[in-house]
Amino acid sequence: MRVALSPKIKLEITLKFLATGDNYSSLAESFRVPECTISLFLKDVLDAIYNVLQEFIMVPSTTDQWKKIQKDFLDRWQFPFCCGAIDGKHVLIENPPHGASDYYNYKGTYSVVLFAIVDAHYRFIYIDFGTNGRMNDSHIWKKTKFYSALERNNLELPNKAVFVGDDAFPLATYLMKPYSRHEGLEHKQKIFNYRLSRARRIVENAFGIMASRFRVYRKPISVSLDKTDSIIKATCALHNWLRTNLIYMNTPELVDGEDFSSGTIRNGSWRSIPTAGVDELMTPLSSNNYSRNAKDLRDRYADYFVGPGKVSWQDRMIA
Repeated sequence: MRVALSPKIKLEITLKFLATGDNYSSLAESFRVPECTISLFLKDVLDAIYNVLQEFIMVPSTTDQWKKIQKDFLDRWQFPFCCGAIDGKHVLIENPPHGASDYYNYKGTYSVVLFAIVDAHYRFIYIDFGTNGRMNDSHIWKKTKFYSALERNNLELPNKAVFVGDDAFPLATYLMKPYSRHEGLEHKQKIFNYRLSRARRIVENAFGIMASRFRVYRKPISVSLDKTDSIIKATCALHNWLRTNLIYMNTPELVDGEDFSSGTIRNGSWRSIPTAGVDELMTPLSSNNYSRNAKDLRDRYADYFVGPGKVSWQDRMIA
């Protein structure tokens, strides 16, 4: 009679699966556990990890909590009133058995989307996952519960709160994006783009750190879609737990840095680790129908960054 596996062994197998990306066959050989058994318990353990650690992924529920994030962005990245950096990634999957065309994205691969908002310390404060990769850019953002709450003003945000994103997102009074580089930018607009990129790179680095630490993302994921969702939420929760509790692992070399004297950006070490299973999410939106208020707010930020909010090194970074 086969002895039941202990929770400890199931957890060890699951963590090795996430950390190495090893397939069932390799895990079965390492732990002397049948592949079919691993397949049966894997999702339950992934969900248990998330259930225990989900408190580490929390959207702030009070204005004071949002203000703490704003202070961190101002202190660390010199971007005032910022409540988070927004981005999304394609998590590549093998050809799903049913409805495959729904997951076929514009780059010719199959994927589901992980959308996230990150605080100033590379931690996820909101995640949305499982959207099929075929869905177009604006729908991915606008289908999230966070967007709905933002539009309804249900987030207890402080006055003047903004989030930062890249060219893929629509400019709004609550969402700053770069000036288009195709428009012949003025000096202050280039400075704005640089200052925005400093704050926005936090979310890019968060994805990179997670994908390099959990090498299940190094190639297209080859399990069922429901298990893929469980992988995403478990790794996001583990990422935040590690960022919060194991400070010694958060080395400066891990993330992008800047050399202010030479005006160059140093790539974080995560960029040297193959993460072929994670890809950029969106192509830039073509619409320029932004509200006048949003454009005016971005212009005021640009004026601030070359005025009272100037930092000593910024001109070198755009030279």
